[in-house]
Amino acid sequence: MAVPVAFFAVFFAYPVAAIVARGLKADGAWRLGRIGEVLAQSDVRHVLWFTGWQALASTALTLLVALPGAYVFARFDFPGKQLLRAVVTVPFVLPTVVVGTAFLALVGRGGLLDELWGVRLDTTVWAILLAHVFFNYAVVVRTVGGLWAQLDPRQEEAARMLGASRLRAWRQVTLPALAPAVAAAALMVFLFTFTSFGVVQILGGPTFSTLEVEIYRQTSQLFDLSTAAVLTMVQFAAVAAILAVHAWTVRRRETALRLVDAATTARRPRGAGQWLLLAGVLGTVLVLLVLPLAVLVQRSLGAPGFGYYRALTEEDGGAFLVPPIEAIGNSLQYAVAATAVAVVIGALAATALTRRDAGRFVRGFDALLMLPLGVSAVTVGFGFLIALDEPPLDLRSSWILVPLAQALVGVPFVVRTMLPVLRAVDGRLREAAAVLGASPWRVWREVDLPMVRRALLVAAGFAFAVSLGEFGATVFIARPDNPTLPVAVARLLGRPGDMNYGQAMALSTILMLVCAVALVVLERLRTDRSGEF
Repeated sequence: MAVPVAFFAVFFAYPVAAIVARGLKADGAWRLGRIGEVLAQSDVRHVLWFTGWQALASTALTLLVALPGAYVFARFDFPGKQLLRAVVTVPFVLPTVVVGTAFLALVGRGGLLDELWGVRLDTTVWAILLAHVFFNYAVVVRTVGGLWAQLDPRQEEAARMLGASRLRAWRQVTLPALAPAVAAAALMVFLFTFTSFGVVQILGGPTFSTLEVEIYRQTSQLFDLSTAAVLTMVQFAAVAAILAVHAWTVRRRETALRLVDAATTARRPRGAGQWLLLAGVLGTVLVLLVLPLAVLVQRSLGAPGFGYYRALTEEDGGAFLVPPIEAIGNSLQYAVAATAVAVVIGALAATALTRRDAGRFVRGFDALLMLPLGVSAVTVGFGFLIALDEPPLDLRSSWILVPLAQALVGVPFVVRTMLPVLRAVDGRLREAAAVLGASPWRVWREVDLPMVRRALLVAAGFAFAVSLGEFGATVFIARPDNPTLPVAVARLLGRPGDMNYGQAMALSTILMLVCAVALVVLERLRTDRSGEF
């Protein structure tokens, strides 16, 4: 626990505390009365109400749409499965500003729905909810499907032989086993939608605003750090309470499960019902996920002769000090470094949390690990600039600052992906190895690692994908001569002109393709059948 605790204390707690203190202090004195003043404002209360209910609605809708997909990817084997899994994951790594722009092209004025049927959704909350489902579909499919694929199907088949219906067998046998993974996926979706920024900023307009959008507005546009600090504290307290409840309920449900090699549980669909389910999931992926991505590609090809792509290789002397195309290499380097940090920190924390004799402090750290997903990325970015500017932690000019910020978001994915599988490993296997003389390291290497290898690769893929698409904190700390892809896209979208907009779509398409290639490679590693559980 020493390394994860030190990492979060130095690179999360310290920067957040620094920015909050800067906002609530004046002339060396605390302005605690400012908290009541901010919360008494009617527009702030409206932001709080909208933030909460849209996050709940987005989470419920995402689970409803994505759980059938999790089942299909876990239990069915069909041509193109690996490629389709990569396609499903790509939307999750796209910058939220790009997601919002793509949906605006679909449901806004002059969009696809407007042209075909005269329907516009950009002035309603449905555009925000659908964009959130688009963005978080992969979270449910990956998190729930990863554990579902390793559950022994013979347990449900035994219940069917004893007279249970298919629904009852699923409800009483499979669902309790999946509960920790479903809860983890729901938690991550809720946190992402609770702190939604780019999607709400573009599709919400002046009508809808979340806490994250309001914090950004107060910080960057109004320069009111005291109001931003109060809203950050409110968001922090709400997320901490949610995580505390989650840690208590999930820990009560997690038990040892019988896990098998995921490669042995998938089979071709049988019967009209299963083929219909597969067709329904494929249709959902096509309409909800592929169509917005197709809009990005179509708009990136709007200029003749790949004009938008050729413009990326040129210096314009405006938003960039280097050609925008260099953002690709920067993003890949940062993402690899961030993934390495996230996997090491997350794996250490997940291993410590599985100890049966873990103390109350260790169990409480389970919830604290998720806080970076619920704290404003704007706050974290500004906190890095304020807190890490003096020796021995003067990192403002160091390249490692960006991967550290990205790793903060990646660690929770590593922990939440590995934890259900680690806790499902029968503790008697570890005890038997220890009795036979194995050291703790050897027990982990020969008992735990073969069981969690698949989950570890999934976790690394999530961390890599999140690092590629991280925008909120990176936009404040990425140097002008080393922009990342999301930062470059945001800068181009913020400048007027068709050429800038087209270059933003071209960079978004490149980011999408880079992620797809990386995820296809990951899928080939994940489905390697050389090791047996």
